[in-house]
Amino acid sequence: MTQHRTSPRRQRPLSLSWVLRRVEVGSDGREYEVRPIAAVRAVKIYRCPGCDHEIRSGTMHVVVWPADSPQAGAEDRRHWHTLCWAHRATRGPTRKWS
Repeated sequence: MTQHRTSPRRQRPLSLSWVLRRVEVGSDGREYEVRPIAAVRAVKIYRCPGCDHEIRSGTMHVVVWPADSPQAGAEDRRHWHTLCWAHRATRGPTRKWS
């Protein structure tokens, strides 16, 4: 009697992007896509628009962009400290332009 061997299913990597995806309303009333960046994936230095301080590499933070442009380019994305983003409604602009 011959046994039929079924080929093992190819396993696709599990995408968790839908789990990490969240949309929040900004102080301007617009919806923003917010995505957390783990410290291990934070390899560049950014400037937080909430406090105007650097987000150093290795620092957990969030990336935010307008929800109405899902294919947002780098110019639309902003990197925020997690707490700065959480308290953005109670803070004013911190950068002083002269």
